[in-house]
Amino acid sequence: MLEYAIETHRLTKRFGPRPVLRGIDVTVTRGEFVVLFGPNGAGKSTLIRILCTLMRPSGGTAKVAGCDLAEDPDGVRVSIGLIAHSTHLYDDLTADENLRFYLRMRGASKVEQRARDALKATGLEREAHSRVRTFSAGMKKRLCIARIIAHPPTVLFLDEPYGGLDAQGIEMLNRFLRSLKTEGCTLFMATHHREQGLATGDRALYLCNGQLCTGPCSSGDA
Repeated sequence: MLEYAIETHRLTKRFGPRPVLRGIDVTVTRGEFVVLFGPNGAGKSTLIRILCTLMRPSGGTAKVAGCDLAEDPDGVRVSIGLIAHSTHLYDDLTADENLRFYLRMRGASKVEQRARDALKATGLEREAHSRVRTFSAGMKKRLCIARIIAHPPTVLFLDEPYGGLDAQGIEMLNRFLRSLKTEGCTLFMATHHREQGLATGDRALYLCNGQLCTGPCSSGDA
């Protein structure tokens, strides 16, 4: 059994001469819900993109779900899910087609049933056969949540997941996150929604100027 679902050591990232992450050391226990706060430009999204294998670090090491990012990125990818700014949806496909394609890429069974259940859980069942290009930002975010419901990961990363959601959508997301945690999923969320983050997470981290801090940044972490 893995003790840590996420583990980094001296993780760094530079864009040209500009350092964005300055030696991040963090461990997240299996089944833990960690919330990351920090002002714009602190490096929150960069850290999540690195942990999801969407970006290479400039230095240091990291493991996710027991897989080394550098040595076994495919092992990381099959174990994680991501809800982020970019939806990675196919606008010319319907909601149902997007889910079924995602599930088949993941090698899931009972694809049609999983897709139907996920659309119902997110209130999108009436839009199952509507093309995603006609969706509002909030509906697209709901469809991203539906993907995770249809095929829950071992580790779920969330980067500003509340953006575009109305009050009903926020409550639905929080219910879903609580359910995932009960089932043993590890959650790592970056958000500006301090009240929501503190209410749902087990532990808060603060990223300030590319470094982890023990408390809120002096410039605020709104």
